Amino acid sequence: MGSIWYHRPGHLTVCGIAGQLFFDSGRTVERALLERMSAVLAHRGPDDAGIFREGPIGLVNRRLAIIDLSAGGHQPMASADGRFWITYNGEIYNFHELRAALAREGVAFRSESDTEVILALYARRGPGCLAALRGMFAFAIWDRERRTLLVARDRLGKKPVVYARDGQALHFASEAKAILQDPAVGVEPDLTAIHHFLSYGDVPSPWSAFRSMQKLPPAHYLWVEDGRVSVHRYWTLRYTPKRREPEAVLAEELLALLEEAVRLRLISDVPVGALLSGGLDSSTVVALMRRAGAGPLRTFSIGFDRPEYDELAYARQVARHFETDHHELVVKPDAVAILPRLTWHYDEPFADASAVPAFALCEMARGFVTVALNGDGGDETFAGYDRYRAAALAAWADGLPAAVRRMAARGLRHLPGDAPKSRTGRLRRFAEALALPPRRRYARWLTVFGNGEKAELYTPAFAAQVGAVDSLALLDAAYAESDAPTFLDATLHADVQRYLPDDLLVKMDIASMAHSLEVRSPFLDHRVVEFAAALPPGLKLRGLTAKYLLKRITRGLLPEPIRRRPKMGFGVPIDHWFRHELRELAYDVLLDGRACQRGYFRPDVVRRYLDEHARGRAHHHARLWSLLVLELWHRAFVDRRPAAPPAAV
Repeated sequence: MGSIWYHRPGHLTVCGIAGQLFFDSGRTVERALLERMSAVLAHRGPDDAGIFREGPIGLVNRRLAIIDLSAGGHQPMASADGRFWITYNGEIYNFHELRAALAREGVAFRSESDTEVILALYARRGPGCLAALRGMFAFAIWDRERRTLLVARDRLGKKPVVYARDGQALHFASEAKAILQDPAVGVEPDLTAIHHFLSYGDVPSPWSAFRSMQKLPPAHYLWVEDGRVSVHRYWTLRYTPKRREPEAVLAEELLALLEEAVRLRLISDVPVGALLSGGLDSSTVVALMRRAGAGPLRTFSIGFDRPEYDELAYARQVARHFETDHHELVVKPDAVAILPRLTWHYDEPFADASAVPAFALCEMARGFVTVALNGDGGDETFAGYDRYRAAALAAWADGLPAAVRRMAARGLRHLPGDAPKSRTGRLRRFAEALALPPRRRYARWLTVFGNGEKAELYTPAFAAQVGAVDSLALLDAAYAESDAPTFLDATLHADVQRYLPDDLLVKMDIASMAHSLEVRSPFLDHRVVEFAAALPPGLKLRGLTAKYLLKRITRGLLPEPIRRRPKMGFGVPIDHWFRHELRELAYDVLLDGRACQRGYFRPDVVRRYLDEHARGRAHHHARLWSLLVLELWHRAFVDRRPAAPPAAV
């Protein structure tokens, strides 16, 4: 029957999975390896920690009990007949409905957990069970009879899965550091992944920063049978056919979908709160939580001591309106002291600087609640970013005579001032890409290092290894696979496929899991996302009004100043930090002998970036942050194999 081990510490941590499967059924997974994998994921869980080990298969689980706090939710969990074993991370929001349907089919349940529901559903439908699940999840199921393994990830990519395979075995885990507990798995960096990282500020799926590993993309499952490993897509977001009902009917349906999505995410046996920025999306979630009767309702907000980045006043207004128990934190420049902790938790270079406040926000919230709702996904589904409006303006400009476009671009590029948050700075960035084709124009607004900057930065040796790879082709591929009939919808699809799961959801998953906080996102309910995709583009972006239909349904629901305020974005004043608090660290790390000896970048170009930014002659903060986190990652994961986290994690 194999062996199973449970441990129940007296404090809450949060969910993670891991495992190893040898393709040779005569080999046995080492218990010590499974225990190391479990230990390094302790920050993700648990209320319970479990290991299942039987011959060539080993499954690991670290669990935060959100639903069913009793022993009935222990994992790994076996089916009643002992054939199937599961390790699972996430929440299935329709599990009560699924449980009732399975009970009518004669299934007898031993617990109140959603884990057992997945297991029972898989026993009847196999991989087809994924179509029935509504939620966020990553899980692995071992079939002891057929000796097959399924590893699956949710549709939008809320929960992560990384895996490594060679001719001998498959490893998988929520985080790469668990896989690296096996010394047989290499830590060599994937140079193509680094090349892509420098474009986007994250490592896009299916790449991993480690040459030995890959990420399982959202809406995919991995299948292992007879030593063969295959990856399959089980869901695709469609933008056709379009809904044609009257606007009022669609508005009513959207409100009902969001109300249901919020209500489902309030199911919990532990305290629930909300991460509140004061923007439209998170404010709408708080309003619907209040409407659903959530209470006492706690809200949590983050701010900065530089007004151009601070949204606390808006968050306070929402909190007062809905009478929440509100908590806030101002992130000071000394927050960069958490860089070693961020590096260890994120596993690979991650250059979205808003990870710093996200990390601090989750740490604060976890002092009061175990679950928090947020507004992630609203921008990518309902066209909320300024860059969508910029793309619409540029498309209009494309209809002007070429000479007029060139004259306008020259004039905008020479506007005085280019500070990151300034209007002139934004206009200059808009103008710099105006002459490009629409897809490449959009890519230029997204990228940290363009092809020209890379050519200048790379050493000849590094350029020879990766220079022929066009990172922007990844975005082209996301456009090409969409059935969207318009450029706006195709762009939304590209962001849902790449930016959302590789940047925003990674940022929040790691920041929240580091502090044993589960974050739920009603806007990423797949039924809400599918509804938004089917809307005519004019109900998302009408003229230059972003989130048109979403703003309509919030009339009377939100205070008017909140409903009408322009999007600010979760920015971080790293431009200022690199001229002051971060200046010395950046020089020391980026010009250090270890960094230079890696052979990636020309030291004279790196020094020029540092000097020009420090003296206020240019704004290289995004590039410097990318280079800094890349070097810190090398030191934490490549120069030595990660084990215990740094102090204060």
